[in-house]
Amino acid sequence: MSIPQVVIVGRPNVGKSSIFNWLAGHRIAIVDDTAGITRDRMTHLLQHQEMHFEIVDTGGIGINDVDDLSQEIEDQIAIGIDSADVILFVVDTQTGATQLDEVVARRLRSLDLPILCVANKTDNEKMDPEADQFQKLGRGELVRVSAKKERNHELLLDMIADRLPPQQDMEKELPSEAEMKVAIVGRRNVGKSTFVNSLTETERLIVSEVPGTTRDSVDVRFELDGKSFLAIDTPGLRKGKSLKSDVDFYGSRRAQRSIRRADVVLVFFDASQRVSQVDKQLCNFITENYKPSIFVVNKWDLMVEHMPTERWANYLRETFPTMSHVPIAFITGQSGRNIKMMLNHSQMLFKQSHERVSTGELNRLVQRALEKHPPPLTRRHKRPKVFYATQIATQPPTIVMKCNNPSAFSPDYRRYLLSVLRDHLRFGEIPIKLFMQKREQNEK
Repeated sequence: MSIPQVVIVGRPNVGKSSIFNWLAGHRIAIVDDTAGITRDRMTHLLQHQEMHFEIVDTGGIGINDVDDLSQEIEDQIAIGIDSADVILFVVDTQTGATQLDEVVARRLRSLDLPILCVANKTDNEKMDPEADQFQKLGRGELVRVSAKKERNHELLLDMIADRLPPQQDMEKELPSEAEMKVAIVGRRNVGKSTFVNSLTETERLIVSEVPGTTRDSVDVRFELDGKSFLAIDTPGLRKGKSLKSDVDFYGSRRAQRSIRRADVVLVFFDASQRVSQVDKQLCNFITENYKPSIFVVNKWDLMVEHMPTERWANYLRETFPTMSHVPIAFITGQSGRNIKMMLNHSQMLFKQSHERVSTGELNRLVQRALEKHPPPLTRRHKRPKVFYATQIATQPPTIVMKCNNPSAFSPDYRRYLLSVLRDHLRFGEIPIKLFMQKREQNEK
């Protein structure tokens, strides 16, 4: 089970980033009176009532960005809402309900998930009646808080915890008949729809040499060796500046949504074409979402006599150094060559994403890694310490390491720890989510 996402939304300048920092316990997001400071999503892992969850800060809905990034900000908000398990709809008691608050409420009305209406800047009980005006918005149970005055902090956390999806037993096994969802993604005209037709042995999808034939994500169910699969064929992606119509724009958005709901992503490349900027953006999106993936070099029949597979594999490794764990498959979608072998490998990745490691095994491995290659000394000539590690979720495997000083572990050292985990645990070919958390006094 993945870590639940608690997503903070609202119009600009209602104090979303203040709520985010307040819940996180320290300043992470920039807080300023200027609207539009928050653009990208920001996340932070929290633990409350023995439950882990991530809080996600988003930009203001309805912002007119001074740098003409309004659409990019909106994309990040949409991604956050799509992935949410609980929504915190933040409003401003001191300003009162505005027309833009009503716009946000209407947007949330179609969501079938728990929503809390968080009336921020309700600094004391005398202001509670002023917060009651937000009940007319009709979205979520009202909770009156003040990030500035630190009012009702525990109450808000308790209400969030009560609405989180039940977190499964850590020892629970992957159901044997789980259906694997496979997203087929790539830029235009790399043979994605032809591949889907080959693996389903039907003309289920339109196939054409015209780039961009598939403009929406299409779900196709099929069976292999008695197991059920869902193939998600997606529109071909193109550069953001090349999105010439609403159809192109929403096609790109749906492709991203398909990646987020997939268990395994097949990233298609045309064997006769070089890797493009669109491919790099696509892989960045896959990495940001921690999705198991396979690099699929399609139309290999056109290149098999001209180039060894090692050369293409090395080219991909050099182009995507942060995805060195991703396996590479060489197929011919039209004839079906190597397709079954690739799908079997996809099942292996799916299984890896559900693997759990015991706390004892994990801590012994981490201890050996620390002894073999200790973390560098800090400026004060002190060695940062890891006290213990534990796995808290699957899909992706999520590891929390409790330490004395999280900021002392550099990105290079974190990559070293990830490589050790990947080399010695059952997560060899998939992304691993690693959190370095400060050990609190009550955990000692």
